[in-house]
Amino acid sequence: MRFLWRWAKRLVLLLLLVAIGLAAPVGYVETMCRGEGAPQPYEALIAAGHHRPESRTLMTYPEWHIVHAYEDYAEVIRDGDPHDYGYLQGIGGFWSALCALSGSAAAYGGTDTATKQMVYVIGVSFTAELALKAAYEESLGRLFAALRGGQRAALDDLSARQAADYAEFLQQVPWYKWRFREDAADLRSQAGASLRDRERRLALGLEYGAKAAYADVIAQAVAATGQDALRLRMIVTGASAAQLAAYEGVDVLQERPEGIEIETPRYRALTHLLKQMAADGVNVAEIAGNDDILFTALSGQPSEPDALFSRRRQGFGDYRHLITVKVAGLAERLRRMEGAGLTLEHIHDY
Repeated sequence: MRFLWRWAKRLVLLLLLVAIGLAAPVGYVETMCRGEGAPQPYEALIAAGHHRPESRTLMTYPEWHIVHAYEDYAEVIRDGDPHDYGYLQGIGGFWSALCALSGSAAAYGGTDTATKQMVYVIGVSFTAELALKAAYEESLGRLFAALRGGQRAALDDLSARQAADYAEFLQQVPWYKWRFREDAADLRSQAGASLRDRERRLALGLEYGAKAAYADVIAQAVAATGQDALRLRMIVTGASAAQLAAYEGVDVLQERPEGIEIETPRYRALTHLLKQMAADGVNVAEIAGNDDILFTALSGQPSEPDALFSRRRQGFGDYRHLITVKVAGLAERLRRMEGAGLTLEHIHDY
């Protein structure tokens, strides 16, 4: 009994230390990353029922950081091994970016409690996932890769393709809709007889199984609470109603003195749409009742003068910059981006 009691206390202590470790970044952001700015008065054009909180343009980035982390991971293991990816760098990037964005959010009306909670939950989950993956891949994973030698096993290549497909999928669709069980089945059916293949089949099979179970829980929760809106409204100028209606996914709603009000898709599709419209000479006056917006851009330089936050991308060798701009100046900024040595990555709606 003393033996069991001693190990029970050790387990409780371990769990307590893990909980403190996972909660520490949240405490840091809450206490050390507060901004002092105040929102500037702005009279919205679009009806209030179609407004979205302006600070959400900043707070959508943390979830996209996770998307980008999977993209980085896929790029690293395309020719390398999972232990080549910097897991702590991925974790640190999430919380560092969130700190910078939280400090800037005050100037955009602050962050509501529900959004904060959501960002913290995904941040803690992301931290736990990468920490567990790092613990395995930096130990047993690295050992089996060393025993394999320089010749990649069949499941090394398969898992790299799966990671790339998953990263692309996340650009527009929530992660919990991914086919984790199919990936696990592919591991079983395509595994060779090598020791590395058997190890990858077991390790990644367990990972995919856990994610599939968690995805089921999240999907049920989303079904119960309702999915976020998939479309938003904006007012644009520089094109006729007929020209705007020709864009895929665009619904023309009404012509107004300030421009034409349209409804568009959100997420990755919106980035492609706004980039195309800007190239065609279309300007944006307002999006979802807001006059400021965040976008990310890539360059070979480690910093940009007006970036809120910059960080190196793993596997690519370039840098990501988080930049805010007035909605009315967004199209012009997109049009001269290439000449400034920047490549548009994503426009963050609300």
